[in-house]
Amino acid sequence: MEKRDYYEILGIEKNASKDEIKKNYRKIAMQFHPDRNPDNKEAEDKFKEATEAYEVLGDDDKRAKYDRYGHSGLRGGQDFHGFSNINDIFSHFSDIFGGSSIFDDFFGSAGGQRSRGRGRQRGTPGSDLRVNLKLTLEEIATGTTKKIKIKKFVKCPDCSGNGAESGSSLKTCNVCNGAGEVRSVSRSVFGQFVNIQPCSNCNGEGQVVEKPCKKCKGDGRLNEETTIRINVPAGVSEGSYMTLRGEGNQGLRGGQSGDIIVIFQEQSHEYFVREGDDILYDLYISYPDIVIGVEVEVPTLTGKARLKIEAGTQLGKLLRMREKGIQHLNSHGAGDELVRVNIIVPNKVNSKEKDLLKQLAEMPNIKASGSTDGKNFFKKFGL
Repeated sequence: MEKRDYYEILGIEKNASKDEIKKNYRKIAMQFHPDRNPDNKEAEDKFKEATEAYEVLGDDDKRAKYDRYGHSGLRGGQDFHGFSNINDIFSHFSDIFGGSSIFDDFFGSAGGQRSRGRGRQRGTPGSDLRVNLKLTLEEIATGTTKKIKIKKFVKCPDCSGNGAESGSSLKTCNVCNGAGEVRSVSRSVFGQFVNIQPCSNCNGEGQVVEKPCKKCKGDGRLNEETTIRINVPAGVSEGSYMTLRGEGNQGLRGGQSGDIIVIFQEQSHEYFVREGDDILYDLYISYPDIVIGVEVEVPTLTGKARLKIEAGTQLGKLLRMREKGIQHLNSHGAGDELVRVNIIVPNKVNSKEKDLLKQLAEMPNIKASGSTDGKNFFKKFGL
């Protein structure tokens, strides 16, 4: 079975910092930790998978090899799906799951019992939102700032998000005594088993609302229309995205807000076709101009520019206008504008024009530039 991308497993981008890597691993490991998911093989596999990803991306040398060569560059490394027991991971990562690790606030020593109620967060996290943002090539070329209106859950102003009516308070859950979880111990011939489940009375929060807020009905949030500001970097492309951390739906009763995922959509352009960071423009000029040479005005993504067409320029030739294209994403410089030279062929000519064209067709230089009969060009006019 082909392994998944480590960055995808941890839900991070390739330029993520070590703190982001650690934060996302901590979140995933908390979600799928065996203490929270007893007898759940799928959760255990996801826990091992996340641990394997963190073991590579959390190490600068291994991460560099992985970025360059992928999974093949890590042959001989750890595969945590191969461990027969979850305690093998605790043993291998004693520096992580023991004291002074990212799990210090959540788990005890390696494979030990989880500390009662520690690491519990208030409320239920909010969901992420997806926004499709249409952009013109002009906006993509230099970057832009967009303001859009969306409907999302926001913090209730009356209760400041905790769900309790002003003047009232939250009280400790009398079922779990504030731990946010309920433990049950069972014994068998194989030893003692501890089952840990979120408290159903307080939804794992450890506290309950004594008197719900009238405005939000105790949810701590309201569904309202709000304006968000999106700073679009130059050089984005169709289907690429950016994440606005904490700008998604507000969580229930003070829970952490979700994110907004902005998906970029590129609008077609009247004049230009995009090729990477270059743009292609078809220029049409008359036959006399292409023979004699001319200076013309052409559109660019930032205005207009003058372009010299040398005498005798061949049809279909691409003329390059340096750095008149799209700015490179997260880098200096820009692509080019490529101008393709085309000729304007009139749909109709009068008798005088027709006679002049026939005379021109017999001129030595014009005739020599054609095929054996020297009239290929004029055949395009139906002459």
